[in-house]
Amino acid sequence: MRQFSETELTAAVIRSFDDTPDPRAKFLLQELVKSLHDYVRRTDLTFEEWEYAIDYLTRTGQKCTPIRQEFILLSDVLGVSMLVDAVNHREREGATETTVLGPFYVGEHKVAPHGTDISANLPGDRMFVQSRVTDLEGKPLAGVPVDIWHADDDGFYDSQKASYATEGPSSRARFITDADGRFFFRTILPCSYPIPTDGPVGEMIVQTRRHAMRPAHVHFLVDAPGHQPLITHVFMDGDKYLDSDVVFGVKDELVAKIEKRTDPTMPDGKPAATPWHLMTYEFRMKPGGGSAPKPMMAKATEDA
Repeated sequence: MRQFSETELTAAVIRSFDDTPDPRAKFLLQELVKSLHDYVRRTDLTFEEWEYAIDYLTRTGQKCTPIRQEFILLSDVLGVSMLVDAVNHREREGATETTVLGPFYVGEHKVAPHGTDISANLPGDRMFVQSRVTDLEGKPLAGVPVDIWHADDDGFYDSQKASYATEGPSSRARFITDADGRFFFRTILPCSYPIPTDGPVGEMIVQTRRHAMRPAHVHFLVDAPGHQPLITHVFMDGDKYLDSDVVFGVKDELVAKIEKRTDPTMPDGKPAATPWHLMTYEFRMKPGGGSAPKPMMAKATEDA
């Protein structure tokens, strides 16, 4: 046929993928066509609206760099990232809950000794993080790499700063669990912060009158052999944005009570400035396989 009605056009495009060698790719493309065509019909999409959408996506791509991923941010604020996470982690079976990776998992996560102050040069209230990685029965998992990263007291990640290229990572490191599955480090107390609003995603947030805030949290990526990689956050109890996270990433189990302490020493016995804060959290790993994501900068280097 040379001429198609609305429904015949959709069927013809779907058939055009019939010879796709990869069955999964064929399925995904055909379902995408169905959804896109249905959206156009249901909304009576105009030429101007479609042109705006194309321009918007073009500008989103142009905003991306090796250390900034505007498309991940777009996925996050539309709830797609959390939906993909949900359908891929339907059965947690007592394992720690997952949440979004976010757009700031970048650069080299260098191994640091336990007790390292990963925010030594930054202002802010001091915090001691003590944690443990176990299997579902509570057996400690030793030798497990744990990547951690979080924003500073002004609400910025290191990769958002002009100094990142010369000064390197800050509030970002990798720790290896000891024989009891434990790791610990010093840092500053994270604060709630806005997602970047200087790009197309921020433009959408402002125009739709949504707030751009995320509740305070620390990111963790735990990659234990023989277990599914765990990508999650630990959120600060009491943060006013816990119920309205702009990326919909909060889960009750991931909210930790942060203790304000005045002890003259921290849990590792070393002197502490007072007051300070204590975060305690245990990660329970689900058996299985899979690969942890690579930092964006490393992937960009490989692709080049």
